Amino acid sequence: MNKLKIVVFVLSCMCIAPFQAAAGDFDGSRPLLGAVIEVYECAANHTCEEVTVKEINFVRFLDINFKEKKIAGTRANGHQLRTEIKSQVSMDEMLILQGVENGRGWTLTITKATGKMVLTVAGDEEGFVVFGACIPR
Repeated sequence: MNKLKIVVFVLSCMCIAPFQAAAGDFDGSRPLLGAVIEVYECAANHTCEEVTVKEINFVRFLDINFKEKKIAGTRANGHQLRTEIKSQVSMDEMLILQGVENGRGWTLTITKATGKMVLTVAGDEEGFVVFGACIPR
């Protein structure tokens, strides 16, 4: 009977290990590549409208480097975007990054279980909401 318990325990560990490794991919310990899927532009007293990366000269991919505390990418017009991560908070289900760039504040949330991301950027009477997903690099 003891051998059966050991076999069950080992098999259980083998089944759980892949899920733990996947969850660790989005906890801020590994660099990530974020892909932009949808972008919405919002203005004060107006509704939000879906826009393209090209229309707002944003990036299609975000290179997130936690060790260097930097996020980088290439804008639609070919210019480089590079911003500093000023704050990083790890919660049970979310990783939250914040910073400031060109007179705007931004917050990037990454769901630890799935790698889905939401980026919000706020300026003077304008804002952007960006939906996407990350993969480990």
